[in-house]
Amino acid sequence: MAKLAFLGLGVMGAPMAGHLQKAGHEVTVYNRTESKAQDWVKTYGGAMAKTPREAAKDADFVMACVGNDDDLRSVCLGDDGAFGGMTAGAIFVDHTTVSAAVTRELYAAADAAQVSFIDAPISGGQAGAENGQLSIMCGGDAGAFDRAQPVMEVYAKICRRIGDSGAGQMTKMCNQIAIAGLVQGLSEALHFAEKAGLDGRAVVEVISQGAAGSWQMENRYETMLDDEFNHGFAVDWMRKDLGICLDAADETGASLPVTALVDQFYKDVQKLGGARWDTSSLIKRLRAMG
Repeated sequence: MAKLAFLGLGVMGAPMAGHLQKAGHEVTVYNRTESKAQDWVKTYGGAMAKTPREAAKDADFVMACVGNDDDLRSVCLGDDGAFGGMTAGAIFVDHTTVSAAVTRELYAAADAAQVSFIDAPISGGQAGAENGQLSIMCGGDAGAFDRAQPVMEVYAKICRRIGDSGAGQMTKMCNQIAIAGLVQGLSEALHFAEKAGLDGRAVVEVISQGAAGSWQMENRYETMLDDEFNHGFAVDWMRKDLGICLDAADETGASLPVTALVDQFYKDVQKLGGARWDTSSLIKRLRAMG
């Protein structure tokens, strides 16, 4: 078993760190809001630290799942940052969804500190984190990934290295691009069924068994029909991710017209007061239009 640090105890990070502790690893946690770290220790055991650097001291692996580019920089760099506390040869695994640019920046900073950096964004939502069924898409050096993979597999359904540093984040962008279009299509289908006077549940029972079926349909159609949108990944976070996708599209020359449109639809949802609704709330926008 390894000595680990876990930085960031949100709805994803807390259960992920919990799986590591339950698996027998020695886990020290850090969270910006200290009370969350205290609650985690009461629930799972392990230890907590006052700073990322303190948490990372002597750790074999440091995992992070924070909010955005700036949050990630803050836990990695500076006097209290994790890189300053890590020993040569240790591995930093970032599960945050951030830009490929900050990933490559921190990969270089980690290399200068004689530690490895793996970008390993996750998909599967809060339920996936709680059930240990996340999809993890990774970028970074093959040797570091091979060492980190058994640790990540504690909470993974699938964990794969896609390529060099940044490849994990670029793959996560593909994931978010695909989800955006799927949720909009599902929202329109259910809205159309409502307007046509059809039984939405009966419609989904039939079409989900054919080519229209998807994870989104299977897991979100009932709550969408019931106008319930409190199931994890929030609209605010989706817009952050889609912004990263659209910026990267400008850099790579990719064309993302549907993604850009759905991003604006999520902006409309924010204006409806849905910043913290989950991403399936796109149907609320259609209902509000009449």
